[in-house]
Amino acid sequence: MQSMIQHLVPYLVVAFIYMAVAMDYWRIARQNRPANQTQLPFQLHSAMIALGIILHGWLLYRDVFALGGINLGVYYALSAILWLTVLIYWIADLKHALHSLQAFVLPPAALFVLMPAFAIKDYYVVAEGLTLFSLHIAIAMVAYSLFTFAALHACLMRVAERALHKKNSWLTLPGFPPLMVMDELLFKVLRIGFVLLTITLVSGMLFSEEIFGKPLQLNHKTVFSIASWLIYAWLLFGRFKYGWRGKTATRWTLVGFVLLLLAYIGSRFVLHVILNR
Repeated sequence: MQSMIQHLVPYLVVAFIYMAVAMDYWRIARQNRPANQTQLPFQLHSAMIALGIILHGWLLYRDVFALGGINLGVYYALSAILWLTVLIYWIADLKHALHSLQAFVLPPAALFVLMPAFAIKDYYVVAEGLTLFSLHIAIAMVAYSLFTFAALHACLMRVAERALHKKNSWLTLPGFPPLMVMDELLFKVLRIGFVLLTITLVSGMLFSEEIFGKPLQLNHKTVFSIASWLIYAWLLFGRFKYGWRGKTATRWTLVGFVLLLLAYIGSRFVLHVILNR
């Protein structure tokens, strides 16, 4: 029992940090303070999130690379994706003051950081001599994290747009940056994510046998991944050609993210959690 508690403590600490910041943010949101009265709490939030990122990163390094291989269990993958998402948010927040994104990023991060603590089975792959495989996984994780950030950011843009037009909304948040700034950040993230997703798909197709030990198979994961890539390619083309923004941009961002989620998380969840393989 004592060893179990010792095992859970670091995960609970990180989850507590994330949730404490999120709850304090909601407290500030309900009080509707002037902007000049919220700068100090937001600076404290940033410092606490940085601490959470460091501890979360240490846990992932310990759990994913503990036995000299790479642990590809779905819980660890989800935790890693949310860790990278929080890191991307924290870096973006330093420049763009995205305080409101705390309401979207930190609660799921608090949930997913706990998942590895309750993982029943690990899925280690020996990575020695498989440089291409390790690089493929790393690029894929960053790409998925960027699109997770983009999806959460798109949700925030929807809320900000409703607030700008003074429409009734179930969510009222302070600290919105200008919509133009949010829009530019969304497409900056989408462009980088699209390049990394392209590299992930191409490397997976060209080196499937070396990476996964079998030739490329046209399964639901491949179909959903390609469909997601096509959605994001169409969105970026529409931005370049027609200047798409606002609802059109956020709608297609979320559609592409759902397809990507079905491609990666769906297949791993079925294999590792439901089928226990």
